[in-house]
Amino acid sequence: MSLINYSSKEINCKIVYYGPGLGGKTTNIKYIYSKVSPQNRGKLMSLDTELDRTLFFDFLPVNLGMVKGFQVHFHLYTVPGQVYYNASRKLILKGVDGLIFVADSQIERFDDNIESLENLGENLSEYGRIIETIPMAIQYNKRDLPNIVSIAELEEILNLRGLFSCEGVAIDGIGVFEPLKFVSKEVLRNLK
Repeated sequence: MSLINYSSKEINCKIVYYGPGLGGKTTNIKYIYSKVSPQNRGKLMSLDTELDRTLFFDFLPVNLGMVKGFQVHFHLYTVPGQVYYNASRKLILKGVDGLIFVADSQIERFDDNIESLENLGENLSEYGRIIETIPMAIQYNKRDLPNIVSIAELEEILNLRGLFSCEGVAIDGIGVFEPLKFVSKEVLRNLK
């Protein structure tokens, strides 16, 4: 639900990084922030708690140029990974234009990925939104660790829709920009 400001000729689009706690959502945002030139980014804001790295969101407007005479800004948010913070997760999803699901590839986190993906669908439905209608990509993060689930198994369980997906090591910037580029293009396509 992009926000269009006709007086300032701006379109504001919201992309949300969703996934289990400590799966790499904040690491993705911080890496992107470090690579975007200072004149094309806003202030990165983060709130930390004792149970999770991000309580509310990381905020990053990225200037992407003009669409039909309007300046486009993307706002990137993360949700807290802990289901304990579900009210915050729901709030951040309000008005979402695109989603990047950051799955934790570690074997011991497999069920957390499933729970988080189900939670995403439930929270969207409370806004009358259907997950299948929102541009989305999946990043299988932490592929550098020794105890990980195979891509084939992750795809079989988490990617039933055949979404764009890629392997990632967010801390090293591997597979960070690919899902963002894909989702951004899909969001822009929906605007036109």
